[in-house]
Amino acid sequence: MRLDALGPRICIIGPSNSGKSTLATAIGRARDLPPIHLDQLYHRPNTDWEPCPAAEFQALHDAAILGPHWVMDGNYSRCLPQRLERATGVIVLDVPTALSLVRYLRRTWFERDRHGTLEGGRDSMKWSMIRHIVVTTPANRKRYARMFEETGLPTLQLDTPQALARFYRREGLSRRPGSR
Repeated sequence: MRLDALGPRICIIGPSNSGKSTLATAIGRARDLPPIHLDQLYHRPNTDWEPCPAAEFQALHDAAILGPHWVMDGNYSRCLPQRLERATGVIVLDVPTALSLVRYLRRTWFERDRHGTLEGGRDSMKWSMIRHIVVTTPANRKRYARMFEETGLPTLQLDTPQALARFYRREGLSRRPGSR
């Protein structure tokens, strides 16, 4: 499936550290769609990923999905149904758990300037996040697969780093800022 078949409101879903924010930024640049990183709406800026109150996040989320066009990355299951009602297409990244874990460690130890990071935020390794990647994510994969089958939306699944790299090449996308 080609990117243009996904329409003007694209949801990118997948495990933590699978490349959702980087892909949303690349698609946004190439297709003139504003990228919306749900992590930035859910967490307070200038913190080490401190969440905002649930009602505040819900209001920010609901306002964001009302836009006429966007590419939105993030899972946040409790508001996924209303996001999918507005979406015109879905990209599912389903990289292996071990790769998500390695990317998380790299992100917290070495990367300071990356797509989707919090303004003024700090990343630090958290055992709760490691547990989320290793324990929670595998169960979520099955639930998301069922959910997407039921939406009827055009859905593109990229389940290996190689599949994601091919998608970037085929669609003329770049991971680097300032490129198309």
